[in-house]
Order: sequence, then structure tokens, then C-alpha cells
Amino acid sequence: MMTTSETPSITFGQTRGAVKGYEKRAVDAFLVRAREAFENGAEPMNAAQVRQVAFPLVRHGYVIGAVDAALGRIEDAFAAREREMAVARGGVHAWVGQTRETAQVVLDRLSRPEGRRFDRVGVLRYGYRIDEVDLVTDKLARYLETGDSVTVEQVRAVAFRMQRGGYREVQVDAVLDAVIEVMLAVG
Repeated sequence: MMTTSETPSITFGQTRGAVKGYEKRAVDAFLVRAREAFENGAEPMNAAQVRQVAFPLVRHGYVIGAVDAALGRIEDAFAAREREMAVARGGVHAWVGQTRETAQVVLDRLSRPEGRRFDRVGVLRYGYRIDEVDLVTDKLARYLETGDSVTVEQVRAVAFRMQRGGYREVQVDAVLDAVIEVMLAVG
């Protein structure tokens, strides 16, 4: 039985009918762990771990959009604290240098020719649609090069359809995560 201190303070709507949502117990347990990690340092947790958390989908679960929005705010809080700690440890110049290096690595990847920015899965397997990924990565490259308007929420919300012989998901997801890290680093 959860005590008052273990009960998450965030409540979410519940899905109805055949619509699936995030399993409530899994979400609640993660929120308790995240709060403890943030407030008390009970267990190590960082912004990347918040971004990469996944929950089982079930009927009558929490509404996905509401949970994802809350996770975004939690990730932002962890990222801000990580930025503050890194600046305190190494100074602003070291933090900016590290962020600039990450941005350059991502930009180098995104500057590859369309259709060849990421490895492809085999012709019988499904990966992310190449044209959709290339369209999004063009916009992200413009953001990194010229400061074109892109928000962290837009990057977090990116979803691609699948195609046979498409881009390898893990590589695309890693680049999207790196873009988010850069965006959060510059605050």
C-alpha cells in the first residue's frame, strides 16, 4: 500500500473504451522514483532516462498525451539541474563547448545526402520512412545551422511511419535524443 509520500501528486485522465493508455501502476511508480531522485538523490536519474522511459499500453490506462507532457516537464527539470551542475563543475565555457561538439556531430550526420543519412534495415524488415525522416532532419539541420524555429516539444512529438528497407530506428532515435539534449542545454 502506498503512503501519502509515495503517491504521485500528478493525476491523469483515463482512456475509455478500446483506446489504450499507459499502465497506471507503471507510470505512478516511475513518477515516485523520479521525484525521489530529483528531490533526495535517492537513486541516480537524468534527463535522458526520463526521455527514454516506456510504459506498457493497456485499456483504461492514463491518457498518453497528458503523461507525455508531464514527462517533458520532468525531463526539462532534470536537464536544467544537469546544466547548472555542469556549469558549476567546469564553467560556462566547458558547458558551451560540450554542447557545441554534440551539435556539430549531429549536424555532420544530418548533412549527409538524402536517403543516406542513416543505416537502412534489410529489404524484408521495417524501418522508419526515409522521406519523412529526411524531411524532419532537414528542418533540424536548419535549426542547428541558422536557428530556425523548432521547439523541444516538436522534436519529442516526432513520429514516423514505417517502410520496408527504411532507416534503422535506433540510429534515428539517437539523433533525435541528441538534438533534444542540445536544445535543453541551451535552455
